[in-house]
Amino acid sequence: MRLTVLLSVLLLASAAHAAPSNDRSDEMDKMLAEKGIVSHLQHVSRDVVDRTSDLVVTAIGFLGVPYRRGGNTAETGFDCSGFVRAMYNQTIGHLLPRRAEEQAAATEKVDRGDIKPGDLVFFNTMRRAFSHVGIYVGDGKFIHAPKPGAKVRVEDMTGSYWQRRFDGARRVQDDGGQVAGE
Repeated sequence: MRLTVLLSVLLLASAAHAAPSNDRSDEMDKMLAEKGIVSHLQHVSRDVVDRTSDLVVTAIGFLGVPYRRGGNTAETGFDCSGFVRAMYNQTIGHLLPRRAEEQAAATEKVDRGDIKPGDLVFFNTMRRAFSHVGIYVGDGKFIHAPKPGAKVRVEDMTGSYWQRRFDGARRVQDDGGQVAGE
């Protein structure tokens, strides 16, 4: 609900600035400025970018940590969902469910064309939906704990292996129903 209201206000503000100056748009600008809505939206936008950047930078800091089935920490190693869970908990303070399919169920679906850094990307690697998860880092790439014998690494989602197994993307929401970081 809050996100819908914020988007509506943002659209109104954009329309007001895009339209030629007249009394109505001047009144809209004045009202938005008086209520502090424009500065609040700018702050929210910066906060989302900052938190997403922190999440991606933190995740990159764990490159090379060995895979371990059921692993939750850098000291013991990570499995895919343990890695994602640890990154979100450590960076955003949001504790996701433990298993990949539970993480998919607890997050908001995102269209493939709308994936942003920090979103979760899911794959069918074990002949069942949502059996693998990673964190999208941008430019068609994601970071994940891939499999036994491997280490946390960044891979290209457009490679044939991952492209064939892509199950979808999800965006993490905080406990109030808002996208994490907003």
